Amino acid sequence: MPLTSETDVRAGHPTIEVDAARYLDLAGKPERVASRLAITYTDRSFVPLPDELAADWVASVAVPAFKLIRQRQGVQVAFASIGTGVGLDALAAIETLGATRIGITDVHEEVVSSALTNITRNLRDPFGVAFDAGAGDLLSPLRPVSPRYDLIYENLPNIQIDDAERIAAERTSSGHFSPRAEPVPDILQKNFLALHYLALQQAPDFLKPGGAVLSMLGGRVPLSLFQEMATLAGLKSEIYTYGWKIQAMPEEIIRGHAERQRDGYGPFHFYLAARLAEAFDGVGLESSGARALEIEDSIASDRLAPADAYEAWKRGEAIGHTFAALRSWVG
Repeated sequence: MPLTSETDVRAGHPTIEVDAARYLDLAGKPERVASRLAITYTDRSFVPLPDELAADWVASVAVPAFKLIRQRQGVQVAFASIGTGVGLDALAAIETLGATRIGITDVHEEVVSSALTNITRNLRDPFGVAFDAGAGDLLSPLRPVSPRYDLIYENLPNIQIDDAERIAAERTSSGHFSPRAEPVPDILQKNFLALHYLALQQAPDFLKPGGAVLSMLGGRVPLSLFQEMATLAGLKSEIYTYGWKIQAMPEEIIRGHAERQRDGYGPFHFYLAARLAEAFDGVGLESSGARALEIEDSIASDRLAPADAYEAWKRGEAIGHTFAALRSWVG
């Protein structure tokens, strides 16, 4: 259902303040967004982590990739986010990519409404950006307006659970999704890439010529599967950036992977954060994608199975995982 900028956020949700320059790693004051971002979050969206940037996907993974895209591919005028959450990804795109048309979707109407409010009220010039917004599945809410984007960004849930009541509970749908009716190759289903694959399949109908999709992918499965996923969706791809981050929501995410691996999914892996810090020391962002397979090979013997990672986390160890920003386009 398309939403408009007049849609108000439901009263009563908490709001946090985010230092834009710190969150977006800017050298000076932001030019297009407010210096202090007021971000409201609902019961169904991930809470931003402005005090733990290493665990925050937008700050630690998306923003560096956006800056590299701006450097290499230039201004991305039209930007869309699938599953936007609180809308910080869109604000980051406006500031770092120069986007002036923003599309956002999420499965929950209240999340889209809240995100739209977060974006518009934090712009220095609210009339300088056009919006397409809607609640529903992947890119389908945007289909009625037939937009075309330079960059489509997705950071979608990985873990499938067949429990409608659990999916409906507060933030569960931010990290999980219900079984899909569409055919998905078994190897992608087994390795928690189903939703990313379906997003890639839909993307060509929404991309400008030369446009691309940027997928945020946790490296808990072999990197080779990411590019195989893009190929199966009919797209060309490259590992754009490769790095590591602290596992956010470790209790839920690591335990969830352990449970699903016992059900026959995966295998998945995590690492001690200290080992990842050592392995990535001195690896520059610009060369990280080209070196991804080399780095992955160098830490293969340090992988922890999810059950072992969960036990290590309970003992107080910091647990991390690698990530890849996969850039895919119509070949």
